[in-house]
Amino acid sequence: MKFSAILLSGVMAAAAFAAPAVAKDWKTATITLEGAYAPWNMTNADGTLGGFEPELAKVLCERAKIDCKLVASDWDGMIPALNAGKFDVIMDALSITDERKQVIGFTVPYAATPAAFAAAKDSPLAKAAGTGTTIKMTPGQTGVKEIDVLKEVFKGKTIGIQAATVYAKFIYDNFGSVATIREYKTGADRDLDLQNGRIDLGFDDAVYFANAFASANDSLAFTGPEIAGSIWGEGEGLGIRKADTDLRDKFNEAIKSALADGTIKNLSMKWFKVDVSPN
Repeated sequence: MKFSAILLSGVMAAAAFAAPAVAKDWKTATITLEGAYAPWNMTNADGTLGGFEPELAKVLCERAKIDCKLVASDWDGMIPALNAGKFDVIMDALSITDERKQVIGFTVPYAATPAAFAAAKDSPLAKAAGTGTTIKMTPGQTGVKEIDVLKEVFKGKTIGIQAATVYAKFIYDNFGSVATIREYKTGADRDLDLQNGRIDLGFDDAVYFANAFASANDSLAFTGPEIAGSIWGEGEGLGIRKADTDLRDKFNEAIKSALADGTIKNLSMKWFKVDVSPN
């Protein structure tokens, strides 16, 4: 999912004041999630955290022999808070990118998903060219004919994105010159405006949108091609302070194990109806 509308320099400044590394055996760890990015993670009626990532976290922590505490926090402050020592792990559909690697460490990926545009089903923007297909892009790639076609169709429209995500950067880079970009603190806030006609399009993780469509009584739908490939980094992984290589190694082994025995595939089929295991 989810480089960043947060200025990288600001994040790096936060990293400069990160809690000092302390050698420890990692019997316990605190993992933060947004709790508002279903079905990756969500807050249940009783206040507990549910979804694909909380269930996967339970598996990974058991295999790493770590007693984990899950806490919710705001997405746009997670990286500075991690480096400030407020928790030990970020697990929130966090895309592994070169920009973020300058600031924090990552495990191997546990998922890899495409992104897509969404529009109201009755909108003239519905079923734009390429709907139902997938294209692969690389970081900084230009001259992609499918994107050039969408630029013409989306000219003058308003596109909603969640702030501080890889998707925000993509939209600014590719559509900032032709469309109005509106940032939202959460995906749910954006989706509500899309559903009520206050914006024309949304752009986000495709499996996130598939769940959001059901919550919107199927009034929203994908439009244009899904966009996959290394443009979103290596996939989604756990964010961990650079100094905590021992913790990273424990979770790496747990993720590899859960991929090898099909646990991640089974959980992704349960929550996403598709296998999001990275290739």
